[in-house]
Amino acid sequence: MTATPAVAPTMDAITAAVTLGHEGQTARARQELLAIWEDLGVLGDPLHRCTLAHYLADLHPEPAEALVWDVRALDAAGALTDDRAGEHHAGLAVAGFYPSLHLNIADNLRRLGAFDAAAEHIGKADERAAALPPGAYGDMIRAGIVGVRAAIEARDTAPRATSPSVGSAG
Repeated sequence: MTATPAVAPTMDAITAAVTLGHEGQTARARQELLAIWEDLGVLGDPLHRCTLAHYLADLHPEPAEALVWDVRALDAAGALTDDRAGEHHAGLAVAGFYPSLHLNIADNLRRLGAFDAAAEHIGKADERAAALPPGAYGDMIRAGIVGVRAAIEARDTAPRATSPSVGSAG
């Protein structure tokens, strides 16, 4: 991974907080990510804002709270360039962010019962799925798109078993 000296400390702090969340320390992870967000501000580095908001959304089991952070991640992606993403990791392209971002928004809207808006975002996720890399990550997002689309069509508002926020209330 290639990172500029100014980039590494913030991304390292985000990664450390995300790791806490994966270890079940969701309240502490949220607290640490929120502190980083305060330091970044709404006009901070779009890569950091997108990454942080994307992971912070996963730490909120309530779909309305998660939706706020997912929208912030999508907004930050709109300000992000491939050059900036490539400073963090060679070959990283912003286009590959969008399927997951739209998938997460669709899932939150579905859980809130906003099925038409959810269908719009799942359609955008599907349209952009060609930008996903081959392999496990791309396969996971493509399967998520299929699963959320089915839940939207069934008018199902229950959390999906594979949702990152399932069981993260702590």
